[in-house]
Amino acid sequence: MIRKTILVSAAVFALSACSQEKEESGTASANETSSLEGSVLVDGSGTVYPLMAKLAETYMIEEQEDVSVEVSRAGTSAGFKKFLVKDGTDFNDASRTIKEEETQTAKDEGIEVKELKLALDGLTFVVNKENDWVDELTPEQLIQIFTADGEVTQWSDLDPAWPKEEIKAMGPNENHGTYEFFYEKVLEEQDLKTSVNLQQDYSTLVSLVADDQYGIAFFGFGYYAGNQEKLQAVPVDFGEGPVEPSLETIAEDGDYAAFTRPVFTYLNVGHAKEKPQVLDYAKYILKNANKMAGETGFAPIPETESQENLNYLEELGNE
Repeated sequence: MIRKTILVSAAVFALSACSQEKEESGTASANETSSLEGSVLVDGSGTVYPLMAKLAETYMIEEQEDVSVEVSRAGTSAGFKKFLVKDGTDFNDASRTIKEEETQTAKDEGIEVKELKLALDGLTFVVNKENDWVDELTPEQLIQIFTADGEVTQWSDLDPAWPKEEIKAMGPNENHGTYEFFYEKVLEEQDLKTSVNLQQDYSTLVSLVADDQYGIAFFGFGYYAGNQEKLQAVPVDFGEGPVEPSLETIAEDGDYAAFTRPVFTYLNVGHAKEKPQVLDYAKYILKNANKMAGETGFAPIPETESQENLNYLEELGNE
């Protein structure tokens, strides 16, 4: 009887060990399935870069340590040229919507593109910290400063009490969606003064204005938010008193609506179907962009908009 009990106990132990081994094996398999590897390539908007870089860093640390998310910032337009080609980038960040000619290029190349709205940005005008005369400007005055037909060249042209010094106007160059938004929406496609200093790198613009008491530049709110110790933002009077750009005023129906714009990333749908890490990262973006928007100088979008795109990606993963 004792011998039988020992044998039964041994059998039970063996079965238990076997079962545990299978459970551990199953867990390992599940973990292997959820663990991804490979690369994700993102390029495009310099304005969107701080938000996308933050998302990429957190994703690699907290979600998929074996996935390398490489984020570059060639500019919206330059980024689309890298995106809309065979074996191009997986995502293109954009501070404007895709243009008709870019959509046509996608069709010609057989590339299916999905627009993913990320956040809201406010076009922000900044001046030097020592500029103690500009407390507000109107859109009309800004147009006069930057356009060829504007007869404003010195600060005193706007107000006789202001310095009789040349206005050093600056901004991002044509590679950037911020330039295109300013040129198309604010200037209504009027030519810029030839003296406007256009730069590829936003950090260069920050340095130029920080070093020039008479400088003024424009870029996304995030670059101002990250450099408030060097620059000051110019409140804009849209007709009902000056409004300073902030996370509270930047909204498509808010006080700063005239200078508010959505920012996006565009997904290569074919790449998302072929590469699990690309689809997984796309989902992560939509689930976390609103959480990280404020940290990088963006206002959040309604959760319903993010969820709609997330539903699309979930269905894409089931195809």
